[in-house]
Amino acid sequence: MERAKNLRPIASDNSDWPKNKICIIVIFLFHLVGLAGFIIPSLTVLFITLVPWHLLLMLGIIVYSYDNFDSRFLLFALTAFGIGFLAEYIGVHTGWLFGHYQYGRTLGIKLFEIPLMIGVNWFLLVYAAGITLQRSRLKSTLVRILSGATILTLLDVLIEPIAIHFDYWHWLDAGVPFKNYVCWFALSALLLFIFEQFKFKRQAIVGPALLIAQFVFFAVLNLMY
Repeated sequence: MERAKNLRPIASDNSDWPKNKICIIVIFLFHLVGLAGFIIPSLTVLFITLVPWHLLLMLGIIVYSYDNFDSRFLLFALTAFGIGFLAEYIGVHTGWLFGHYQYGRTLGIKLFEIPLMIGVNWFLLVYAAGITLQRSRLKSTLVRILSGATILTLLDVLIEPIAIHFDYWHWLDAGVPFKNYVCWFALSALLLFIFEQFKFKRQAIVGPALLIAQFVFFAVLNLMY
């Protein structure tokens, strides 16, 4: 019996592979379609209005792919959403975080001038980075946190020009302030630290697939604009 317990798989990658495969296909397919929509001028206006729905779809994919959905996962999602939303509120209304900026219409419905989808986005990015580093060979929690925060900050470097171009948000200063990247790193590190405290069981590659898709999506758009 003891030997049988030791042989139990630590993850559901194989048993849930059909489900995970579908999730990965949907992630890359919708990012590819979105990429085409943003690049083809006649489709751009339509696809800009679909951005919030795209984020909700990605949220649904992540929730669907999570192995053994439970209250701990929900608590982390709400925590990441809440902290991310609060940080953006402080940034927009005081300029203490990120710099002086305002949100446009692209991210959809706002509460206190902050799009609700920005909290969803923080959860998605931190979860994707957290799972990616969880699956890595990095044993040190601190190294995983700092590596994840660096990855997300590099992603923001790609996001900023596109976000400005497509009215996700705009800066009231001249250009993107360096303070923005410092705060992105710090907030990412904080949320990844919280992620580590939950000690989630090893998850499938759906989270890393989302992170890769985001990098490809914004990298290609940077080349096009």
